[in-house]
Amino acid sequence: MFSAISRRVPGLALVVAVSVLAWIAERALTAAVGHPTLEAIVLAILIGAIVRAFWSPPALFASGVALAAGFLLELAIVLLGFGADLQQFIKAGLPLVASIVGVVVAAIVTGVAIGRALGLSPVHALLVACGNAICGNSAIAALAPVLGAKKDEVASAIAYTAVLGVVVILCLPFLAPAFGLNDYQYGILAGLTVYAVPQVIAAAYPVSLLAGNTATLVKLVRVLLLGPLIVAFSLRERNRARREHKALAETPTHALVQTGFGALVPWFVVGFMIAGAMRSAGAVSMPFVDSARDSARALTVLAMAALGLNVDIHAIRKVGPKVAMTVTGSLAVMVTIALVIVRWLPR
Repeated sequence: MFSAISRRVPGLALVVAVSVLAWIAERALTAAVGHPTLEAIVLAILIGAIVRAFWSPPALFASGVALAAGFLLELAIVLLGFGADLQQFIKAGLPLVASIVGVVVAAIVTGVAIGRALGLSPVHALLVACGNAICGNSAIAALAPVLGAKKDEVASAIAYTAVLGVVVILCLPFLAPAFGLNDYQYGILAGLTVYAVPQVIAAAYPVSLLAGNTATLVKLVRVLLLGPLIVAFSLRERNRARREHKALAETPTHALVQTGFGALVPWFVVGFMIAGAMRSAGAVSMPFVDSARDSARALTVLAMAALGLNVDIHAIRKVGPKVAMTVTGSLAVMVTIALVIVRWLPR
């Protein structure tokens, strides 16, 4: 046992070092700009990829890096479930919830169609589309092990989605006066289109408190769709494996489970759902929820640093234009649909 742990120490130490640099860079950028821009999650994968571009870690680091990119990421997904209050669906109201679901579905379908037309693989196109449609980095990171995505596909999907997210923060507020939107309508627009929760806050709260509160509510409801989406794709992957007569253990999704309900979905998906149910039932305190959310973010940064260290930067450069065009096209569809919805919903 001691030998197994010691083998992971060098790789984990490298991952921690990259993650610390990412946290420092995030704080420095926030202090310089005045609001969150690039998250540590994004910076970790970029810094890791840069390190890999100039230095390929020897086999000594492989075990620890693999642990961070695999188990630590899955544990982070479980912890994210404690921040998913399922009662948000009820509080938001049926018309708004239906609109959110419609935008998410349209964005995924459109994003996949655009990505495939541009030559992305089915999994790559799906990662980019889901990152746009739901919650950016978290959706991509959560779906990657379910779909068995390649490291380069995950890295490029996160990197380019995040870059465009910064552009959206800067440009979206100009749509309010251009289309005559009040603060409530703009809050819905921001919640429907901006990727990550910190970016939603940065795009909406400077407009007004009402816009910020509305955008955050819409965004949280949108994030809640991640759980059902993971389950749906897990079931799809299982059915496909069965049709192709492959052993379940051959796919990353089913490597840890072999029989019963556990064979239907990965363990971390079950954990995510249980955590969300506990939060909704009031079985956990808010301080615990806050701690779980902070822990999940820290673990995700470690996992993204590990992922970056495994990435061939040249492969990302090859698919860059395709991913950028897919992200942009999908975002344009989301903004268009969202503008129609906010004009239709009661003010």
